[in-house]
Amino acid sequence: MNIEQALREAMAIEGAVGVSLVDYDSGMTLGTQGGNTLLDLEVAGAGNTEVVRAKMRTIAALQLDDQIEDILITLQRQYHLIRPLATNQGAQMFLYLVLDRSRSNLALARHHLRAVERNLVV
Repeated sequence: MNIEQALREAMAIEGAVGVSLVDYDSGMTLGTQGGNTLLDLEVAGAGNTEVVRAKMRTIAALQLDDQIEDILITLQRQYHLIRPLATNQGAQMFLYLVLDRSRSNLALARHHLRAVERNLVV
């Protein structure tokens, strides 16, 4: 599935507020779905680029032979899920999903986001 289809699929996850695909090499958002006046997905994508980069640097500094599956940020009313993508072309991207805590199931959301990742062709 292409980027637009993948983002629509991610928005179908119970409790989804917004989702974006971000290139963390440049910090640019490649596509978005959802969001609102309180959730600017472009700004959030750029900010979360720094989160991903910092974690990648930490893993390298610790010389861990491992990869990030996802990064979870919990707020009082939301979950922010960052999922770096494994791409064959070496592109450095992540899916960023914001969930309403009162309407979502985190385990199911992670499962569905993995399925979106598997089917995404970039």
